[in-house]
Amino acid sequence: MTFSDPHERLDILAAFVAAGRERGDKVMCFTDAISVDELRADLLERGLDSGPDVHVARVDRLWGGAAAPEAATMVEVLAQEVRKALGEGRSGLRITADMCWAARPQANAEQLLVFESEIGRLFADGQLTAVCEYDRESFDPVTLGYAARVHRRTVAATVYYEDPVLRICRQHVPPGVRVAGELDQARAGVLTDALAEAVRLDPDIHLNLNQLRYLDTGAAAVILRTAATLPAQRRMVVVCAEPIERTLTTAGAADVPALRMLVRHGER
Repeated sequence: MTFSDPHERLDILAAFVAAGRERGDKVMCFTDAISVDELRADLLERGLDSGPDVHVARVDRLWGGAAAPEAATMVEVLAQEVRKALGEGRSGLRITADMCWAARPQANAEQLLVFESEIGRLFADGQLTAVCEYDRESFDPVTLGYAARVHRRTVAATVYYEDPVLRICRQHVPPGVRVAGELDQARAGVLTDALAEAVRLDPDIHLNLNQLRYLDTGAAAVILRTAATLPAQRRMVVVCAEPIERTLTTAGAADVPALRMLVRHGER
């Protein structure tokens, strides 16, 4: 998995964890860029509490007590975890691994390449599923290209639009659209297209504006029109900060029955 926005990473990770739970897998999330407690809180915010089937740990647990990562040791630790999961009656082991450890000065870059090559043998019997998380800002294009070649699949959030001040992308949990930055009427057409896809795909429309700093009334009108034309029994849920709520209210949010706003530090 490659990502630019940490919220996108967490959305995809949460969907992966939830699918593992449904399947009866044991799930282990190895974190590096954020602490164990932060990752647990982020998963809980997305409706996933840590329990006997979901474990969160620092990525250096894969090092087997060594001071630095060594590929052969990490592969063996994961092999042991697979055996342990099966011994606990789980259908398999599902892991997520933050790969930022490989970009640190003490890490031998060659160990990353060896790890990504050697871990492949653990997937042969279908009892291990893994997502390796690569932050695009931490790795050079050559390393990302190599990682893409050795993985069977690449996962990334669908990005509808991105420039220096605005990013509109697909949100995975709950399914919908995430908008970050500043949105005005000049870029509202991209939001219209993104919301149209959400209307086609999702029972209710979740529009995450938590990272939106500015919204003008022209772009707000696009949101309200989409909510107003939803079929009966469907809703649009907008998550936003208070300044964005004020703009939507000014644009006429109170006159749209299908619209529900969840406001940071409060709820409407």
